[in-house]
Amino acid sequence: MRRLWSYLASGAAALSLSACVPEVAPEVSPRPAERQVAPAPEPSPESLAFARYYRAIEARLVSQGMLRTDGGQADAPFSVATLAANFERIALYDEYALAGGRFVQQQTPSRLRRWEQPVRIEPHFGASVSDAQQAEDRSILSTYATRLARATGHPISTVRTGGNFHVLYLDRDDQQNAGDMVRRLVPGAGEEVIREIEQLPRSTFCAVYAFSESGARPVYVSAVAIIRDEHPSLLRRSCVHEEVAQGLGLPNDSPAARPSIFNDDEEFALLTRHDELLLQILYDPRLQPGLRPGEAGATIRRIASELLGGPS
Repeated sequence: MRRLWSYLASGAAALSLSACVPEVAPEVSPRPAERQVAPAPEPSPESLAFARYYRAIEARLVSQGMLRTDGGQADAPFSVATLAANFERIALYDEYALAGGRFVQQQTPSRLRRWEQPVRIEPHFGASVSDAQQAEDRSILSTYATRLARATGHPISTVRTGGNFHVLYLDRDDQQNAGDMVRRLVPGAGEEVIREIEQLPRSTFCAVYAFSESGARPVYVSAVAIIRDEHPSLLRRSCVHEEVAQGLGLPNDSPAARPSIFNDDEEFALLTRHDELLLQILYDPRLQPGLRPGEAGATIRRIASELLGGPS
């Protein structure tokens, strides 16, 4: 159900840094004026239909025992060999390829990619997102960033401005006009990326696009994730977990990966212990950006063995 995209820009992707604007001291008055909050725009019939659709999807999946939040430790054990094989398939292959100006689902061998600079995750909200929902989204994103930093050993945090990993919470109406925002946040994003973001169909629950600089080592310098505001709470959180983790350097899915969110069967909603181990392997200094499938199998198995405490 969740069609997940990861994209490496062929052109340079500039970082977006918000300008600092000095605050102006308000005039002293006996009674401070109340902040005027503009009412959110009424959603279009299409956006309302999206919301009904996703509520039905979440309810159906949960009723079928899917979108699990327990982590799968009790019934989905995995071995060193399985963890190593899953890492190679998820980290060293791409799920989508760019063909004829469009992204098509096509698993292809790739290279290991990850971030070298600190990851600064910045949320952005469309006009449809209420203040209460924004506060909840910020809290979930901040807690998740802390968990990802602990798993990877890499500096990952949320910021209010100056981000390089942008998480956009948009409804259908804002999505169709998101091009200017994306161009501002990631000036190096190609028009094919803009077109895909604005035209994501209902069947694409969420998406992530990660960018590296042209001609440089294959390391990420910016990313944009799209989270639909029409999602009910569990699907919304599930999309955040998968897209942000994929944008750290795990771009592919594998039907063999279990327990994992990197599997399109929707069994697990949230990052699992298995997935944390994949992130630990990804950011282990013994592996270097540019690694291709089959080039460091022994090293990957050795790291997996150390993490699980078993023979390689």
